[in-house]
Amino acid sequence: MAPVLLDRGCSILDSSGATGRDFQIIIAEGFKPMTYLEVVFNYGAIPGENELRAIDTMREVYGIRRVQFSAKERTVRVEFDASRLKQDSVAKLLRNAGVDVREIVALA
Repeated sequence: MAPVLLDRGCSILDSSGATGRDFQIIIAEGFKPMTYLEVVFNYGAIPGENELRAIDTMREVYGIRRVQFSAKERTVRVEFDASRLKQDSVAKLLRNAGVDVREIVALA
């Protein structure tokens, strides 16, 4: 088994001798793993160019991993680090970016 070293946010893959999909994860001292969750919100007004630019900068916020819009369903899905942010904080970031966030959509 080839080890995967995780050291304070940096990951190093040692694939020497690795076969197939076998791997071992070694967590270095002081490393805090992240727990990613998704939250989906309905939104009202369709985001414009300025809002989309502001959303693009949300990825600079530590803990926001992905922001995805569905125009058909009028929803925005955000993947975030639950050890650093809560759903209310994610909604606030979206509102600060100018998105007309409404209610949370229950995920099945």
